[in-house]
Amino acid sequence: MLWLLKSRERKAVFAMMKEAKRRGVEIDELKNVMTPEEFAALLPTEKPKFKGKIPDVTRWGLPADGEVSAKEYWTDEEVLAVQESTARGEWEGAAALLASTWGDWDRRDLVTGVLGEAAAKDDEWLRAWRKARPGDAGVALVNAESLVHVAWEVRSGLRAEHVSEEQFAAFFRVLEQAEEAVREASALAPEDPTPWVSALAIAMGRQYENDRYLQVWEELTERDPQHRGAHGRALQYWCAKWFGSNEKMWEFAETAASKSPKLAPLLLVAAHEADLQGAPAWRDPRVTGALDGILAWLDGEGREHASTRSDRSYAAKALVENGRFDEAVEQFRHLGTRADGGMWSYYGDPRSEFLATRYAACFGATRP
Repeated sequence: MLWLLKSRERKAVFAMMKEAKRRGVEIDELKNVMTPEEFAALLPTEKPKFKGKIPDVTRWGLPADGEVSAKEYWTDEEVLAVQESTARGEWEGAAALLASTWGDWDRRDLVTGVLGEAAAKDDEWLRAWRKARPGDAGVALVNAESLVHVAWEVRSGLRAEHVSEEQFAAFFRVLEQAEEAVREASALAPEDPTPWVSALAIAMGRQYENDRYLQVWEELTERDPQHRGAHGRALQYWCAKWFGSNEKMWEFAETAASKSPKLAPLLLVAAHEADLQGAPAWRDPRVTGALDGILAWLDGEGREHASTRSDRSYAAKALVENGRFDEAVEQFRHLGTRADGGMWSYYGDPRSEFLATRYAACFGATRP
């Protein structure tokens, strides 16, 4: 429960100092150059203080703490079946499932990611598929994505200063192979945006400058201007921790949200990224103004979308931070026992972060 260890006032002062520096003014002049809404958005929310026992979340119809797991979890029966068949060295099910996703680019991206990850662990079935169907666009696509996974496995998830020269050299070699594989996959199916989603990950790894990255982005958006997975990857590129800034990140998220309701949750991802950088943003007007629409999307057209569980995680956090505790509890009802993915994966102990946020939601919610 990280918020119990941090002073609200200290966080507020830090946020104001950072904003004053960004605007080139003294901290005591900040109120003169900001709207009341902008100033309020800098202030971290007053968190519920736990007095006495931690809330018994089962009273709100939520699963007990002991049932919650951060282990990767799939409910998609088709994906589960293919994971099992590829583990046995069989490729036919993977080929059929991938072929069935043609035109549903968000689902095709999800399935490609699952197959790419499986092939990165053991590519026997992928090599058998390629031998049986040389020139198949599907196998070329999975090959490209698997090489991206292999490259990042080689690099590891450590900070750059903890990655050896040998690891970096191997990382870049594999990314070059992945880039070749992307070109092959795209040539075999020119209208498919999915190879270009892999290309975005390669561009990050190879440290493309903004202009070169935008060339890859244009190839993607020409094929699908509202591709959810691609927008998620691109948002990371435009973050300050990679090759952008908070300003560029927010600009990208706002532009994306204006395209489609399914892209609006990127505003929540942007708020989370800003918060991780020490700039509290959950009460930013861009977030609070989008929340109702995002909830409507999650409960309507987006209920079965591939990104929905992740989006509900961000929504639950945003609702807690804005004091909308009953609605946050409802998001946790949807999430059930699953603390995998979404915003929880950014923390060393995703399960603990999930539980802490859930406690806050129940503590502030209407008593059952």
